Amino acid sequence: MNFTFEIAKRYLLGKKSTSAINIITWISVIGITIGTAALILVLSVFNGFESLLSGLNNSFNPDMKILPSTGKYFEINEEQTIQIKKIPGILGISKTVEEVCLFEYKETQKHGAIKGVDENYNYVTSIDSTIEKGAFKLLESKRNYGVIGRALSSKLSINHKDAITPITVYMPTRSTKGMLGKMGKEYTSINVYPSGVFSVKSEADITYLITNIESVAKLIDKENEISAIEVKLSEDHDEDEVRSSITRILGDGFIMKNRYEQEETFLKVMNIEKWITFLIVLLTLGIIAFNMVGSLWMMVLEKKQDISILRSMGYETKQIRSIFMMEGILITGVGIVIGTILALFLYWLQKDFGLISIPDGFMISAYPIELKWMDFVIVAIAVFVIGWLASLLPSYRAGQVSPFVRQEL
Repeated sequence: MNFTFEIAKRYLLGKKSTSAINIITWISVIGITIGTAALILVLSVFNGFESLLSGLNNSFNPDMKILPSTGKYFEINEEQTIQIKKIPGILGISKTVEEVCLFEYKETQKHGAIKGVDENYNYVTSIDSTIEKGAFKLLESKRNYGVIGRALSSKLSINHKDAITPITVYMPTRSTKGMLGKMGKEYTSINVYPSGVFSVKSEADITYLITNIESVAKLIDKENEISAIEVKLSEDHDEDEVRSSITRILGDGFIMKNRYEQEETFLKVMNIEKWITFLIVLLTLGIIAFNMVGSLWMMVLEKKQDISILRSMGYETKQIRSIFMMEGILITGVGIVIGTILALFLYWLQKDFGLISIPDGFMISAYPIELKWMDFVIVAIAVFVIGWLASLLPSYRAGQVSPFVRQEL
């Protein structure tokens, strides 16, 4: 095996009689290098976007959310609330209620969702860290205040400094829900004065107005029911144990979603896009690998005399083939190593200097990027398999070379 490796290494690094073969061989190395770097960087950019958007939603989404498995609302008594708070790993809970509604501000109307939260909501989600204008205030002197998503605020042309004009929230009565086009007296409404504008750079920005839970419960006539319990967990919590404890208290009619599950649809779409892009780049690399097939094939033709001599010395067909398989693996291995170094260098440039910028108007100035060690393993295996497959045909051809030099001339 060592002798086979030494021969393959000499064929790769040694001076070849035909300069064209040498050029084609190193073009193959460059192709593998660029393909490897591109695969790593593609995965890293998607990792960056995933972490960025998930991190932004962390200020809006709790660590865990408890929802009814059927219907939109459920009841919970004080004893159950106390028991949930005492579960090991739970630092705090917040009761919330939300519903789709119609907002009106100075004759401008938009559909959205109103979310009523209790006094613990800010502790559970850190929503106040997302306030861009104004302050997080929900109730003062029996007057309803609320914070509104930036995109929704823009569409309604809201002035959060205007202490006189409220946002009027309309909700169809329970018997006429769905008849927003025929308001008349078939709706209930409340006034909410905008106290601030929040932004989490997600769909929540165009959807939500957050205010106190009492006013929303009264608006939708659900004063004894809630939509969800939002939970803040400690860093060392045991998620399975927390889920089991909650089920023992509330029963089986509930589902519990962690941060990933709350953004499951978005993350699944992101993952699909990530791996489709990966496969497209991998397919391109497969096409580039045809160049390696050509260089190895030409090398076999050039080294017929060497192969014949090795056969005369007792080398078997399997050993001859292994030389050129090793040659292909060396070309692939060198490409993987250099490609990985190139990817790390470009990662450093992008991370520290924002090499590739994003057009104005986005939340960041340059493409986010994040490396994961598993991506290196996946890319290395994928590129290695392509290199191995590209080496099969030339190595098979090498095994057919006769030990008699004159016969091949």
